[in-house]
Amino acid sequence: QVQLVESGGGLVQAGGSLRLSCAASGRTFSSYAMGWFRQAPGKEREFVAAISMRGSNTYYADSVKGRFTISRDNAKNTAYLQMNSLKPEDTAVYYCAAKSPYYSRSYYSTSSYDYWGQGTQVTVSS
Repeated sequence: QVQLVESGGGLVQAGGSLRLSCAASGRTFSSYAMGWFRQAPGKEREFVAAISMRGSNTYYADSVKGRFTISRDNAKNTAYLQMNSLKPEDTAVYYCAAKSPYYSRSYYSTSSYDYWGQGTQVTVSS
């Protein structure tokens, strides 16, 4: 129903910026809230940011608030994560995910999301 493909990852210097994109297939993209998660080696996958299905509401982890911005363009079936002031601690594989709004599930939990992309590597050098 929804297939997600991340892009835009790469190597960036600390303090730099990067924009990740998440392209969705199908015609039901606008029916889902979208989230970004990340997972560093040896660590659990953690919440980064989320956006409601129309983009009216956004949510951020405290660790990225003020530095990262999530957005979406439903006409293009694409969600974005703009990452500014990057730190080495931001190094991880970043995943986008789609969450059905039909049920009251937390934006912050991986288990709330129905579809996942394959991830894109972000490496921040010091």
